[in-house]
Amino acid sequence: MKDETATGDSYHYQDINNYVKKKISGIYDPAQKKLSLREGLVTTYHIPLRCVICIKKFDLVYSREGNIEILKGQWGGNVLSSFTDCGIGPIVLTRIKESAFKEIPEIKVDTGTIRLDFYDNAEIDGDTITVKVNNKVVLSHQRLGGKPLTTFLKVDLHNTFYEVEMIAENLGSIPPNTAVLIITAGDQQHRLSLNSSEIKSAKVRFVYEPAERSVAQQKSPLLKAFGNSDHPD
Repeated sequence: MKDETATGDSYHYQDINNYVKKKISGIYDPAQKKLSLREGLVTTYHIPLRCVICIKKFDLVYSREGNIEILKGQWGGNVLSSFTDCGIGPIVLTRIKESAFKEIPEIKVDTGTIRLDFYDNAEIDGDTITVKVNNKVVLSHQRLGGKPLTTFLKVDLHNTFYEVEMIAENLGSIPPNTAVLIITAGDQQHRLSLNSSEIKSAKVRFVYEPAERSVAQQKSPLLKAFGNSDHPD
């Protein structure tokens, strides 16, 4: 919030693997405690083919019940890049302490090529990993060390979402399987520490989001699909 203007991101999700993320903006009327929001640019999505993306608008009223903050009202909208009505319905939102998506880092990039360098973290202890990009193996049973294991991603307007998964093939001599991931995207560089075990892999997501894109420029391949909007339930 800045003065009476609201901006941010809107997630519609079943879980952290099936979701749509959009830019959202609107205004707040403090006298009526009313928040009017409209979704815009779809920054990324990962949903079943039978679902379609709905660009929504919300008319919400703020209230507080004890320590619980509530936004309650109505939503409506249209299917992305069309005039097809998504319908209308009630909605109740409550403030949460922590996003469900915090567990998986999400990095915005505006360049077409991303370099990923995997190193063993701290002491080299024989950790071996397999790396998948959007469920496709790009590195298989490779041992982490002082020299990088390197792979590249190519992102563009038609492939805006990439999920990188690091799978532990063993735990080395010092569990768990730990790695340092150096991400180079244009003139930006990020450093992440990844931990994976025999039970749980480590993931990071990349979202291609050039500033000049607009909703009108988006053409979704999901418009041929039929079903519920945004989520599979």
